[in-house]
Amino acid sequence: MWKKILLILGLITMLIAPVNAQSVGLGPQVGYYKAQDTDGNFMGGVAWRFKFTPMFGLKASINYRQEKYANQDMTVRSWPIMVTGLIYPLPIAYGAIGAGWYNTTFDYNQEKYSFLKDETKQEFGWHFGGGVELPVGTNFKLAGDIRYVFLDYNFEEIPGSSDVKSNFFVIMAGLLYNL
Repeated sequence: MWKKILLILGLITMLIAPVNAQSVGLGPQVGYYKAQDTDGNFMGGVAWRFKFTPMFGLKASINYRQEKYANQDMTVRSWPIMVTGLIYPLPIAYGAIGAGWYNTTFDYNQEKYSFLKDETKQEFGWHFGGGVELPVGTNFKLAGDIRYVFLDYNFEEIPGSSDVKSNFFVIMAGLLYNL
């Protein structure tokens, strides 16, 4: 599955780059995220950034994240694929709004909740935020942003966890190579 996704995003990059794109970047990103009802954690992935005009761009990213809920009795692993629209009011600052598809695995503590089976679901979430993009030499850009993600997992299976808050904020930084 990952090979297909990377192949598709690579083909999109090659097709879009010649079509008046001001810049196309590809590179790794890392971040720190924190949901209200869980400890913060780090995530990592890869991002593609397309800047079509001086004011408008698009970012696509794939990441991996993991968190624990319900007193460590449930582990949530997620592979979000996000698409974000970027608007640049200044050449180095941008606002961001977008959507994400979260392929999410819920692993339950089988000693305590043997009646629950581990499962994988697909969730849909929205995000907004802003950031900066700074040139580093002639071929690289350093991008950093903060965003808030609306992703409300349904935790009704575990008694007493229906009020768990899973929306989160994330602070991301990435190094993009200009293609």
